[in-house]
Amino acid sequence: MAVAIGRRTRDALAVIAIALACAALFASPAFERARGLSLDALTWLRFEAFGNRHDAATSPAVVVAIDEESYQAAPFKGAPLLTWTGEIGRVLTALLDGGAKVVGFDMVFQTSIEQSEIPLGDATLGEKTRGFDRDFLRALAAAAGGGKVVLGEIFGEPPILPAPGQRIAVRQQQNLRPLNTYTDSDDVVRRHPLTLSAEGKAVPSMALELAARSLGLAPRIAPDGVTLGDYTVPGSVAGTMTLNFAGGAQDIPTYSFADLRSCALNGDKDYFRREFAGKVVLIGTVGIEDRRLTSKRFATRAEGARRPRCVLGERAVPQSFARSTIAGVYIHATAVNNLVRQDAAIELKRPAVVAIATALALLAAALARVLRPASAAAILALLAVLYTALATALFNHAYALPLAEPLAAGVLALAATTGYRFMVTDKDRRLLQKSFAYYLAPREIERMLASRRLPQLGGETREVTVFFSDIEGFSRIAEQMSPEQLMALTNEYLSAITDVIESHDGYVDKYIGDSVVAMFGAPLDDPDHARSAARAALDCRARLAELNRTSTAFQGIKVAQRIGINSGAALVGNFGSQRRFNYSVMSDAVNVASRLEGANKFYGTTIIASDSTVKLAGDEFAWRELDTIRVKGREQSLSIYELHGRADALTPQDRRLLDGYAAGLAHWRAGELAQAGECFAAAAAVDTPSALFAARVTAACQAGPAAWDPVRALQEK
Repeated sequence: MAVAIGRRTRDALAVIAIALACAALFASPAFERARGLSLDALTWLRFEAFGNRHDAATSPAVVVAIDEESYQAAPFKGAPLLTWTGEIGRVLTALLDGGAKVVGFDMVFQTSIEQSEIPLGDATLGEKTRGFDRDFLRALAAAAGGGKVVLGEIFGEPPILPAPGQRIAVRQQQNLRPLNTYTDSDDVVRRHPLTLSAEGKAVPSMALELAARSLGLAPRIAPDGVTLGDYTVPGSVAGTMTLNFAGGAQDIPTYSFADLRSCALNGDKDYFRREFAGKVVLIGTVGIEDRRLTSKRFATRAEGARRPRCVLGERAVPQSFARSTIAGVYIHATAVNNLVRQDAAIELKRPAVVAIATALALLAAALARVLRPASAAAILALLAVLYTALATALFNHAYALPLAEPLAAGVLALAATTGYRFMVTDKDRRLLQKSFAYYLAPREIERMLASRRLPQLGGETREVTVFFSDIEGFSRIAEQMSPEQLMALTNEYLSAITDVIESHDGYVDKYIGDSVVAMFGAPLDDPDHARSAARAALDCRARLAELNRTSTAFQGIKVAQRIGINSGAALVGNFGSQRRFNYSVMSDAVNVASRLEGANKFYGTTIIASDSTVKLAGDEFAWRELDTIRVKGREQSLSIYELHGRADALTPQDRRLLDGYAAGLAHWRAGELAQAGECFAAAAAVDTPSALFAARVTAACQAGPAAWDPVRALQEK
């Protein structure tokens, strides 16, 4: 038992060590990309399962896109973007007049055409265009006065700033905010800055500033995070938020700048009020020069939610159009929406990620330890699907469970534990199979493997039932057959009897010529060993009858058998030398079973059992107490019983026979010889044991009371 416990402890520790190593590997900072991949996968899965979470019309942020249509429309076609400022100012004024809460610029005009020093005739281009930006600057100044506009800048070395006139118009830093984005190590945007540092001070990002102005709140910036009203913005990296992208990009309404410019020229104020009242507006380019990979890279569709046009006709956009990147302006718009809606993605802290990865790795390793590799892999795949479904459902409520890390840890733990089993644990299994393959049934080997008991030289005392069987008159049969015929008959007989014994969880110890020595209750424990042996004995009798009817090897020869079964304590185990040993049984119980098998010859019966077996086997069987005997080599007498059959299969004739014999035996033991003789004589013509006892009663009557002995001494084996 100590060996078994040691191996269990070793394997348990190995499973735990493998699981912890796999979890620590994939949850470590070295695999940070796996964490980002989880967000990407969850964004795609949620979009496929639930679609967009919000109606585009309810989006707090909208985008005014300087798109390809705008570049191709009059009067902008072929004109540098610096020359658009007057029309941008016109659209800005129309947006604010339409009720937009605040307008942010996701673009930076670093210079003005008025500053150009390119020669133009007798002057420079800047001198010729003095006042060109006047309308734009007036629109900026008017909007800045009410805190309705925020210009973008980019922190860096050197910084990228709007032209000086624009900075003055918006009152310098009061309405300037950084547009910097945050990329992970794989150059994918999944998180967004809430603040950036400038001259030792925390400066709100463009998105945070726009969201705060939209809500009429001042953000509270602390070292441990940012709070906007009653919303503490979650973030796994200090000073950032995890973006909760909607799949497809159709959740953010998008308007072509060219259409809005025409709408403003037409004076359609109702359109601007209808589309922009209460909105945060971001103006930016959506060309190829500012496109980013984000965590929605697997779930993109045609960019921007299409809204009703004001003047220009609808443009055809292929429904199958998709790309893996999005314009940077949508990143800022998503951040604004997350802040206003209070649904930024909530990532778990690293200890929680490690805990989940460890739990799944432990489960995978345990499955690999106790199941076949294919079964363990199938169950792990099912668990992975269920976990992914749970993570997808929770992500629909902004909770981002780790996906890649625990699944990867589980797969690696499964593979590593399977390898451990092959190299270490299954080495013991192969030893057991090799040790018992030729003398133990496959089912018994499997049970032994499950119990994890290795064969060792030596034994132990157990309660078992010993089974002895041989062919009646085998020497006579051998004289009638050639060696080849005898071999065929013997092998078929032994194979059939062995199959029956093993089907009842018995163990065949050895073959001695035509004899079979078996035991029940070892090598593996069987609390019903006596009942199993009795069932096997009846089935052996039935199987031999079938062989006599159907087997070609048995043709012309009626084969009969004798079986003795006895229960008791016995020494069982591996006996032999250090290099070669066999599992066997030794005890007085074995000798008694052998004598009982031989007693069948005297009583003319097939199956005889001891009283110890009858007591353990129970009333499932019909037993007939035959006699009390004293066998050769044993002083103590014992009661013996014939196994007549199953109790529920007795016929009325069988019952009368057994009852009559029991009455005769009771009279015999009471010394009532006359009455005993009458009972036995009634069945002597059809029942050999009754005939034997009738003759014994007659002999006792002739010898006189002094010679009467209720115990029969059997001197033959």
